[in-house]
Amino acid sequence: MGRGNKKQQCPKDGVDAAVEVSDTGNAAAASGATTVTGYQGPVPGTDGAPGAVRVSGTGDAIAFGGGLANAGYIHQVSVKKLTMVQQRVPQEPAPWPHQIGVIPSRAQSFQHRTEVDRLRAPVEGGGTAVLSQVLTGMGGVGKTQLAADYARAAWEDGSLDVLVWVAASAQSPMVTGYAQAGVELCRADPDNPEQAAKQFLAWLAPKAGQRPCRWLVVLDDVADPDDLIANLDDPDTRYSLWPPASPYGRTLVTTRRRDSALFGDGRRRIEVGLFTEAEAVAHLNASLAAHGRSEPADQLTGLALDLGYLPLALAQAAAYLVDSGLGAAAYRDLLADRATRLVDTAPDRLPDEQAVPLAAAWSLSIERADTLRPAGLARPMLHLAALLDANGIPHDVLTSRPALAHLTAHRTRIGPDVPGGSEPVSPRDAVHALRALHRLSLIVHTPDTPHQAVRVHQLTQRATRDSLTPDQHDEYVVTAADALLAAWPDIERDTALAQALRVNTVALTPIAEDALYGQDTHEVLYLLGESLGGSGQVSAAAAYFRHLVDTTTFHLGPDHPDTLTARERLGYWRGCAGDGSGAAVAFADLLPDRVRVLGPHHPDTLATRRELARWRRVMWDLAGAAAILADLLSDCLRVLGPDHPDTLATRWTMARLQAFSGDAAGAAGAFAKLLADRDRVLGPDHSDTLATRREVARWRGVDGDAAGAAAMLADLLPDCLRVLGPDDINTLITRRLLARFRREAGDAVGAAAALAELMPDCLRVLGPDHNDTIITRREMAVSLGEVGDAAGAAEAFAKLLSDCRRALGPDHYETLIVRHELAYWRGTDGDAVGAADACAELLADWERAIGPDHPEVLGILQDVAYFRGEARDIDGAVSAYERLLARQEHILGPDHPDTLTTQNDLAQIRMHP
Repeated sequence: MGRGNKKQQCPKDGVDAAVEVSDTGNAAAASGATTVTGYQGPVPGTDGAPGAVRVSGTGDAIAFGGGLANAGYIHQVSVKKLTMVQQRVPQEPAPWPHQIGVIPSRAQSFQHRTEVDRLRAPVEGGGTAVLSQVLTGMGGVGKTQLAADYARAAWEDGSLDVLVWVAASAQSPMVTGYAQAGVELCRADPDNPEQAAKQFLAWLAPKAGQRPCRWLVVLDDVADPDDLIANLDDPDTRYSLWPPASPYGRTLVTTRRRDSALFGDGRRRIEVGLFTEAEAVAHLNASLAAHGRSEPADQLTGLALDLGYLPLALAQAAAYLVDSGLGAAAYRDLLADRATRLVDTAPDRLPDEQAVPLAAAWSLSIERADTLRPAGLARPMLHLAALLDANGIPHDVLTSRPALAHLTAHRTRIGPDVPGGSEPVSPRDAVHALRALHRLSLIVHTPDTPHQAVRVHQLTQRATRDSLTPDQHDEYVVTAADALLAAWPDIERDTALAQALRVNTVALTPIAEDALYGQDTHEVLYLLGESLGGSGQVSAAAAYFRHLVDTTTFHLGPDHPDTLTARERLGYWRGCAGDGSGAAVAFADLLPDRVRVLGPHHPDTLATRRELARWRRVMWDLAGAAAILADLLSDCLRVLGPDHPDTLATRWTMARLQAFSGDAAGAAGAFAKLLADRDRVLGPDHSDTLATRREVARWRGVDGDAAGAAAMLADLLPDCLRVLGPDDINTLITRRLLARFRREAGDAVGAAAALAELMPDCLRVLGPDHNDTIITRREMAVSLGEVGDAAGAAEAFAKLLSDCRRALGPDHYETLIVRHELAYWRGTDGDAVGAADACAELLADWERAIGPDHPEVLGILQDVAYFRGEARDIDGAVSAYERLLARQEHILGPDHPDTLTTQNDLAQIRMHP
């Protein structure tokens, strides 16, 4: 038997004996015998002879077939088993400096990042020395490269005596790495890895009188915090694999995990994020330049954005461009093609010693997340999150009833304890599933921002979607749409939530393909457009419904009721965006199609007639609107009944027509009657009831009771705030009207202060170009003039006019109103000639754009006459008063008070020029 450490089973006369031999010399044995050279004591249990076999001072040993030749110290023989162990001579400790394990090679286009500086910062902000650091982040952000750069720099600057790099993806390679260090540094036994690992960890701890060792241990890619506790299930043998704290030692861990067990105890957590745009572009440029390639800067910037600034994705994309010869623009087209799987965008050979292609970067993390409690829910939760907005998904969506039903039905089968779909999933379970994904860095879950509680990298989403079958994809898309719909409140009190829901619906629709257009269009698609318009983005709502008309026509056909509904909403929001004429034409075109497809008495057909009347009234075809509404109300009463919401809506439209026809008192009475019925049918807190209360107050104020209107609006405002919320457009309008009638009732200062408070809310909620924001600015400018600052009012109107022309167009009603106000306040400030000329010019534009019979025409003519008189242009004033009188007699009648006042003014200027 040669030298070395051996164990061998040797039967002897039917009795096993254990023999351990060391420091051997030479011996000879014949077949079936044992020869031992040296000292031999009594052997217990063999032929009754007591004692032990002990051998020392031996010489050479030679064994023949079946025999055992042994030389050395034999210290034990047992009756049952003969085991021979020959111990190798312990390895002498390696001299310092010494490295154990291989540091990964530097990536070809490694970028210096802020994390590099944080790693090298020797102390925390409070001055405490950092001994342990944990780099955590999603797969592919470059944690290993950052750790390798740190280790390499520390090794090369001579600040280390020992560097140990350990692959830590499981406990076994960690123990193996420690054991190798124990053998090389501590004379540990290589045949007992666990003991060698313990010996090394004990060696790292500082000891009095021992030469200090400056060490760095890197544990790369820790996959599970439990892997850092050996023999976890046995309290008697359990021990930690964390290197001990030492003033001379440093520990660096990289991991995708965010479990609290990895942090604390003085360990500095460094969250590794994505590249910045500049870093991402620099990485692409450097990677391509190394192979003699270059690409346009705008294309590389776009590609970096397409890849979400993920380092792993950028490196593999650069390699693909080099290997394939493809240009950046073509590669971006490949990425944008939804039929292209992520795996098809990876190079055949991965760069920088990378182990997995991008598409597989998160697969192991998903498997591990699925094993965390509640087991089996992480994967189906990620399936839903992969379909929504990468930058923020509301909690309410992922814990809604449709989401919970999805988790219950598609729970991953982990083992016999999780049969899949056996028990209903609760909202708490859903939150725990999100935490499991967060702990594996597959998502970022921030419960303290509930409207953007979940963020997922866009490439993680894409890889997840690529794993779905077509049937799964379509089913989960509908589930995601159902979840959005379930989370959408009837009244959007919380504007931040509404915005998040819109963004998530927009994110869903491009990947939904035809899944949301089955036999019917999914309701969430209509809700998105309504929410856009309701938030003040009326032009965006019109553009959205124009697109929806195209898609419903493509998927369902031009005569499908859903296509007709999309056309109706397009017409409505076109009108709200300022194109009243286009809205009137759109409803006139829609009406015969609804009659043909749905019938003349279908509620949607009746609603189309009502909208046609509304927009004809807006375009000042008052007679045409009145004729439509008279016939419509009769049909609504007969078909729907007096209490149907559509019948009540028709009465609302008729009251508005009455108001805009100049009969403010009649309109106030009509709204008061409607209010009683809406309160009875819909309830006092219904949004339509609250709006009707507002209109009663408005038209009483216009009819001359400004104080009464202000009092009614002051009573209404708390209910609007309570029911609709502070950011609802109806609440904002109520605040504006309250300020207006306070001013008209004599409190100009209080009105100005109220409007100053309202303006920031309008800008925040509605935006600067919304019609109601512009009206609020107009009211503020009027308030300036009312408190005596005519010059300030004129200046404010000049700025507003520029914005109106840009946002609404030169012929919009509000633009023309602002022109009139600007002329009036310039005249009040002393420029009577300019005011008269501006009003005369406005009159022609108004009659062309709006019509000659609009009541505002009378006010413009009155100001022409007044400012001509102020400028001492008596002939011009007389001519203007004569035109005004003729128009008043035509519109208001000869006995109207305003007509009589003009007759008096004309007589006065003729008598006293």
